[in-house]
Amino acid sequence: MDFVELEAVEGLRWSWNSWPSSKSDLIIPLTIMCTPLSQQGTDLPLLSYDPLLCTRCGAVLNPYARLDYQSRIWHCPFCSQRNPFPRSIADANLPAELFPTYTTVEYSSPSIFHPPGFVFVIDVSSPQDELCLLKNEILLVLHNLPDNALVALVTFDSMVYFHDLQFSHCSRIVLLHGDRQFSSDQIRQFLNISRPHQLHIGQTQPVPKQGFLVPISESEFSITAAIEDIHSTYNFRSGSRPPRSTGAAISAALGLLECCFVNTGSRIMVFTSGPATLGPGLVVDSDFRQSMRTHNDIFNGNVRHHAKSCSFYRQIAKRLSDASVVLDLFACSLDQVGAAELREPVECSGGFMILAESFESDQFKKCLRHLFKHDDEGFLKMNFDATIEIVTTKDVRISGALGPCVSLRKKNASVSETEVGQGGTYVWKLNTLTDRTCIAFFFQVSDEQKIQPSSAFLVQFITRYRQGNTGLRKRVTTAARRWVANHSTDIAAGFDQEAAATVMARLAILRAETCHARDVVRWLDDTLIRFTSKFGDYVPEDPSSFRLSSNFSLYPQFMFHLRRSQFIDVSNTTPDETAYFRLMLNREGVVSSLIMIQPTLFQYSFDGPPIPVLLDIRSICPDSILLFDSFFLVVIHYGSKIAQWRKLGYEKDPNHENFRKLLEAPEVDAEQLVAERVPVPKIIRCDQHSSQARFLLAKLNPSVTQNSTYTDGSDIIFTDDLSLQVFLDQLQILAVQG
Repeated sequence: MDFVELEAVEGLRWSWNSWPSSKSDLIIPLTIMCTPLSQQGTDLPLLSYDPLLCTRCGAVLNPYARLDYQSRIWHCPFCSQRNPFPRSIADANLPAELFPTYTTVEYSSPSIFHPPGFVFVIDVSSPQDELCLLKNEILLVLHNLPDNALVALVTFDSMVYFHDLQFSHCSRIVLLHGDRQFSSDQIRQFLNISRPHQLHIGQTQPVPKQGFLVPISESEFSITAAIEDIHSTYNFRSGSRPPRSTGAAISAALGLLECCFVNTGSRIMVFTSGPATLGPGLVVDSDFRQSMRTHNDIFNGNVRHHAKSCSFYRQIAKRLSDASVVLDLFACSLDQVGAAELREPVECSGGFMILAESFESDQFKKCLRHLFKHDDEGFLKMNFDATIEIVTTKDVRISGALGPCVSLRKKNASVSETEVGQGGTYVWKLNTLTDRTCIAFFFQVSDEQKIQPSSAFLVQFITRYRQGNTGLRKRVTTAARRWVANHSTDIAAGFDQEAAATVMARLAILRAETCHARDVVRWLDDTLIRFTSKFGDYVPEDPSSFRLSSNFSLYPQFMFHLRRSQFIDVSNTTPDETAYFRLMLNREGVVSSLIMIQPTLFQYSFDGPPIPVLLDIRSICPDSILLFDSFFLVVIHYGSKIAQWRKLGYEKDPNHENFRKLLEAPEVDAEQLVAERVPVPKIIRCDQHSSQARFLLAKLNPSVTQNSTYTDGSDIIFTDDLSLQVFLDQLQILAVQG
């Protein structure tokens, strides 16, 4: 069974593709990794009429429905309800949603157009040179916005500054204190925005008359002038951090969108180069004698402001969800900026988080420009105000979801009492949605009645979203699988070890939010032992007899790399970096997540084309080049001989054309990796035995260490960690003990 081909058709990856007909402890939960807007080719039908819904369960007409042509009735495959078919139908004019090959269809319905809103929140405590670079990038972005887009400008240091973009006589700014939190009513009062009028049913609230959130077509000159007039208030004082009221600025920007009723799609884009030092969301005091918090500080409760700041941003996340506003964080600094505290509102709203060193970096520039890309028709490639609804057959229960979504707490008979992540619902809210957004949905088998093995069950995903600056869309994907007996071999045959590793990674980082790293590793190890004990073939108490079938053989290796990864082992990362890594793992699909868990390694040599090699210290050779991809980093590692020849300039000699081509090949492949990925990974070029080689060595299997027997000149890793072989040997011993 080719799971990648199935994903290309359905946009789904199932941890188990055959489900047991009664409750069974499979160790790894029944999960579907859903990418609602996955690019499924050009043959996805776009239907310009409203979908037909089942009057009982709300399922949409699909290829598994049974039709009665004479009485014009369709039988819902989810609840067996008989529903009227409103138009005449025959074999010759079947609607697209009934074609067997169209398990995914998309409906387009006309709606009242709501222009997107963009609030640029800029930290003016940044140094002047950094601020100039940032202003140039924002001005480029403004030129790419549609004419009807609403734009607001908020700057902050110790105060929060609202820029009036329609006051033509001079530059007019409203100042707010940066040490307080702002509600929409307070912002309405401070900015003198009129209260809304009572509307009739079906009417939408227009944007009130004011000068702070305005269409770019009406005030492009004043917006450009306001941005160009921004100057740094950074005043370096020894022993003191610059004043920043980041939390107050975010709550004020959100209050502006709330009181202007831009609740069908908008973004708050925060650009900062340091931590908040006052007001709500405070990260660290301005006195440099207080150091930035570490993981140990947070876990031991030795941080004065962390819990209070997280509580404040939790409230912000709730307001963002209610108003369908996306929060993006572009943090460019050599130090931490408070991304760990900001993770929840950014993740729950589906926003971008970029951690770079400078506003001049390619990472920042490419990510910002990618965000404002246009499609072939000139519309912004942004989707807002989405919901995902799941409809299942009666024997399937929905436990919850992990990813950039929020539970709407809507319950029906298919919702399980056991909750995982965002649970207690069959509908989830997403403030934004891209073609890469991936949600992990968890399910259980109902034990209310006996299920007949070999019978089919269905799961339908109904995704509603507002496409860019056009109308409403509804994409419907219906997938079918079969129930099998509890001890059937079909269960093992339908196991997708790549999807399962991704699911376990998301569950591990969920557990890591409240548990110490060693407890998470212990839980992963315990789960792996029970899993291999259940699905391995062995003679009890005989480790040498232990075997795993090909469907399971890579899974222990994935777990080995997961427990050593930066998602679990946080000893060498800051809380901000950990928040960023976990946020990305929680939203990417199976392929990208697997690269994060177990990076790829390719070897380039004179012997032939590049080949994949083991992620092992033994793969380093003096006369080869390695290309390492961990999703966040791309490392080009030159062997010692290659590095020496390069320093001597051999590639410039026409007699060494092959050497020049060898040097070019990994560079070309690395650029392709960087071009296709967002956020843009950092490219590191290093030589064998150099300090930068640590980025590669940290991820390699330590099969040769200081305690091993090795030859002089060969690479070793100085560590006490277990190697993969020792890990697997220990696993076999524990698994066969039953």
